[in-house]
Amino acid sequence: MTEHGAYPADPAVDAGTARFWDELYQRRDRVWSGRANAVLAEVADQLPPGTALDLGCGEGGDAIWLAGRGWRVTAVDVSATALGRLTVEAARAGVASRITTARHDLTRTFPAGRYDLVSAQFLQSPLELPRDAVLRSAARAVAPGGRLLVVEHGAPPPWARESHPHARFASPEEILAALDLDPDGWHTERLGAAHRAGTGPDGETGTLVDHVVLVRRR
Repeated sequence: MTEHGAYPADPAVDAGTARFWDELYQRRDRVWSGRANAVLAEVADQLPPGTALDLGCGEGGDAIWLAGRGWRVTAVDVSATALGRLTVEAARAGVASRITTARHDLTRTFPAGRYDLVSAQFLQSPLELPRDAVLRSAARAVAPGGRLLVVEHGAPPPWARESHPHARFASPEEILAALDLDPDGWHTERLGAAHRAGTGPDGETGTLVDHVVLVRRR
């Protein structure tokens, strides 16, 4: 990474994809809450710190939370703007030495290495994304004895104003099946829905449904 969070041009990153996400982040000083995702925090709190891969890390709420608890985190996103914000916040939190940022367009490249925890939080994109292939790559990145945690939106938020008749949310069982894991090599630790309170863009409140898959490599 270069100074001030700027990344050089990379032929492995689709320019249109990068522009879409950079523009989304640039519309506001902060897009996400800065807090760790609830299921990630619940799962990781029960594990000894190790190495973690945070896919689609955004502004770094999960990565910074993990690093603050002793994990060494590789935080990956396609948006240079998001990664720059993560870098600033990690330094402010005193955990920069435990976080490595890496820019990847997951439709084209995937980070190397094996990790004790691979986290794929809400890899649901309005752009074309080979989600199943990305998640299978995520599973291959799990070290022996490590875990893959996939969390996805299970339903539209209750404050959604537009109907999307073609939108479909995969069930936990469908997410697990798409991973195409060898049953002799993996143990399913959690499979189902989680519910959490959420707040919409205009202050609306409601209950959000997340679909959760947690698997451990034997």
